[in-house]
Amino acid sequence: MSVAHLVIGILEGDDIGHEIVPAAVEVIRAGAERTGLRIDWRPMPVGRAALDSLGSTLPDGTLEALAAMDGFILGPIGHQAYPRVPGAINPHPILRKHFGLFANIRPTRTFPGLGALFEGVDLVIVRENNEGFQPDRNVVAGSGEFRPTEEVTISVRVITRAGSARVARAAFELAQARRRKLTVVHKNTVFKLGCGMFVEECHRVARDFPEVVVDEVIVDTFAMRLVRDPQSFDVVVTTNMFGDILSDEAAGLVGGLGMAPGLCIGEGAIAMAQATHGSAPDIAGQGIANPYAMIESARMLVAWLGRDRGLPEAVAAASLIQDAIVRALADPACRTRDILGTGDTGAMTEGVIAALDAH
Repeated sequence: MSVAHLVIGILEGDDIGHEIVPAAVEVIRAGAERTGLRIDWRPMPVGRAALDSLGSTLPDGTLEALAAMDGFILGPIGHQAYPRVPGAINPHPILRKHFGLFANIRPTRTFPGLGALFEGVDLVIVRENNEGFQPDRNVVAGSGEFRPTEEVTISVRVITRAGSARVARAAFELAQARRRKLTVVHKNTVFKLGCGMFVEECHRVARDFPEVVVDEVIVDTFAMRLVRDPQSFDVVVTTNMFGDILSDEAAGLVGGLGMAPGLCIGEGAIAMAQATHGSAPDIAGQGIANPYAMIESARMLVAWLGRDRGLPEAVAAASLIQDAIVRALADPACRTRDILGTGDTGAMTEGVIAALDAH
């Protein structure tokens, strides 16, 4: 038996994750077959199903098993509905911190016929992933939020030079490979030390990328410009919470969160595909969830691993899948209803695979 080029974990997550993650795996399998890319898929327990069967939403041994893989696909996590028991934790912040996945790559792109508010949008928000205001990521132990009295709550934002520099470098490398334009989004008019440090490190890294044009935009101004002239942006880098909010706003311009893929990368040799939307329990089990964001997240994972590992089969498979996605989205019968289609999860999955067959 031939040795696999890649070993990729499958963590379906919760609710619609049980529908869209299998769809993404099916598409990647089909693309891989066409280029001779051999993938060893490893299903792993996570989320509510793991809690019910194994007593934890992130069972013992999962992190160790994932560490031996090239990457993994993480479905949406419905942690807000978990019961209040010791094993019911939110897995994805732990996964990001444990594997040092400090950069969250969130592309936004317009496709014709999907009801987008603008044509010609093609930007990527690079969001710092492991510090900032998010209390489950910004301290080693405990929480970045505390309540000294019943009337007062204090939230701490952590910004470090190392954290700022490494996400800036990831953004500059992406900009260098795209249209060589980078926008730094911040609020140093108010957060003079925190955002000030972030901006300083972005400019420090900029010295290594003289061909990339850099500009700065205050976050509230950027939010306004994003709904006025989104076509003017290429790569955007910002802190954790700003990036979380702005990427959802950007998704709203091109069809909603079903069109919002994501890839988490770091300094190590592992990456995580994770769509930016939630687990949508209200439509779970109906077969109508839009799988685009999960499919594209998985495709981004394969493309990143292909470049990182020097695997032309993976790069070629990702390219074929990208072309197939574009062709499938052009057919309303292959699109889900949230993006002006008449199809469902299965129809979109089958449409992408059919477009691969027709290549």
